[in-house]
Amino acid sequence: MHERTDRPAGATPGTTAGTTSGTTAGTTPGATTGTETGPGAGIGAGTHRVPILIVGGSLVGLSMSVFLGRLGVRHTLVERHAGTSIHPRGRGNNVRTMELFRVAGTEPDIRRAAATLADNHGILQTPTLVGDAGEWLFKQIDAGGGLARFSPSSWCLCSQNDLEPELLTHATDLGGDLRFGTELLSFEPDADGVTAIVKSRETGEHTTIRADYLVAADGPRSPVREQLGIGQSGPGDLFHNISVTFRSRRLADVVGDRRFIVCYLTSEDADGALLPVDNRENWVFHAPWHPEQGETVEDFTDDRVAAHIRRAVGDPDLDIEITGKAPWHAAQRVARSYRSGRVLLAGDSAHEMSPTGAFGSNTGIQDAHNLAWKLAAVLEGWAGEGLLDTYDAERRPVAEATSARAAARSVEHSHPGFAPPPMMGGGGAPEGKPGAGGPGGGPQRGILNVALGYRYPQGAVVGADPATPVVPENLDLTGAPGSRAPHLWLHRPDGGDAARVSTLDLYEDSLVLLSDASQPTGWHEAATRLATDLRVPLKSYRLGAGPDADLTPADAEDTDWARSHGITRGGTVLIRPDGFVAWRSPGPAPHPESMLRQVIRTILSLP
Repeated sequence: MHERTDRPAGATPGTTAGTTSGTTAGTTPGATTGTETGPGAGIGAGTHRVPILIVGGSLVGLSMSVFLGRLGVRHTLVERHAGTSIHPRGRGNNVRTMELFRVAGTEPDIRRAAATLADNHGILQTPTLVGDAGEWLFKQIDAGGGLARFSPSSWCLCSQNDLEPELLTHATDLGGDLRFGTELLSFEPDADGVTAIVKSRETGEHTTIRADYLVAADGPRSPVREQLGIGQSGPGDLFHNISVTFRSRRLADVVGDRRFIVCYLTSEDADGALLPVDNRENWVFHAPWHPEQGETVEDFTDDRVAAHIRRAVGDPDLDIEITGKAPWHAAQRVARSYRSGRVLLAGDSAHEMSPTGAFGSNTGIQDAHNLAWKLAAVLEGWAGEGLLDTYDAERRPVAEATSARAAARSVEHSHPGFAPPPMMGGGGAPEGKPGAGGPGGGPQRGILNVALGYRYPQGAVVGADPATPVVPENLDLTGAPGSRAPHLWLHRPDGGDAARVSTLDLYEDSLVLLSDASQPTGWHEAATRLATDLRVPLKSYRLGAGPDADLTPADAEDTDWARSHGITRGGTVLIRPDGFVAWRSPGPAPHPESMLRQVIRTILSLP
């Protein structure tokens, strides 16, 4: 389902460098241009040359554009629809996604766009909305505010039709060349890049684009993936729904003060999922659709759908005006490879999963963030080509684990139309055992592990335990290699407008080394020399108190930054640009520079 507005969404090409703060050791090389040698060299002078071509301009493609723009990487995005989504879908943005948007500078605008549903938190399951029957699967996403210990951000309920325009604005402001209403007709990869032909759907004009890399964010039926012959694993289709948008002024009175994210209505003759759009008169209803029983989309007439909603809600006289209907399909599939030479998959082209929990869109946005810094590093020459192989090694296992959890969550929530095998919780997890850890109980338990606690046991990390589960049983953000780095509030000694920052705010366009200001172990000096010697963007921050400290824990008496990262004060932690721990040394090393040099070369696939 890819509905778009007809609003033009063009942008002027350009390059804007990302911004960072702190003590810098070394400088970041500038963005490269497209290759001029090899098989692409014979292309005519009218060819548009660009380092990255993004195919697909929905949530993942637009996020990729924002992340690349922040890193100063020139890119072109083509999207066959004329504008951004007009349908209120894909609206749950988890805490990790909001952390990424925070660092990218888009979080305030996204939260403003999401203000209408800012007070909607719970998930309700009930036979009807009339009376007091039913139960809250959970009433608050973050009951008790415990999430603040782990993150400077929080979940945000922002529908795709509200989120995409914000991403589009930021991507444009960052210099992205965004071409909506432009269709990919063909592409030919070779050893040095990709040659693509695109067509303007408005004028019919054809353009040849020569790119170093192509990122396919072109949806679950990805033509790019199909041309590459990349197969998929997983059980396939799970269930089918018809998504109905409608107006009803009296429904708000029936709902009352129950501010839910979604309400699963479980009446045997009229089940479905009700989602508020504005809590007043605009709503979405997901009705089960069974094409395997011969049902067609045309069978869902306005009269049939309205009668179904009235039965589900429990009010036979409810006023309903149907404003739109669209079919959608829930599936569980993961591509068998995320990379084929110069072409990489992201988002739905790489994985499909049950929509319960909005894991699919979040996983896709996090794909883009993982890939963006690696593409920038390779293009700018401070990492080897092998770094791009770690994208598959890291992100594909996350998708496999997350898609299984999404299917199990659909069982827990009794999602309309989903009837998995009785012995399994949808995606391979034993029913009733979705995991542990994280705030909340019952069906909400374990959600934070999937959203925030996932790990990279293999990839661009040194010292990670390859036997560690991708989604651990308990939330553990204590600085282990391959995990998201811990969040701590810090102060800059010199004060200023940005005096208070999270550790997560430090990670975007460079490697970052943390060491203690009170310990003369040589880590900081080693980082300073290696940044110049290896020509790698590497920032070094000394944490603690005293004249040499670059950053001080906000609550110095109660916060031991080193212990929170699993080291002693003589040790050090190396963080990647995406905020994941690349390596750590628990204590001092006899030769810090040689050790750090070897680690950096390994992580970045340097010779």
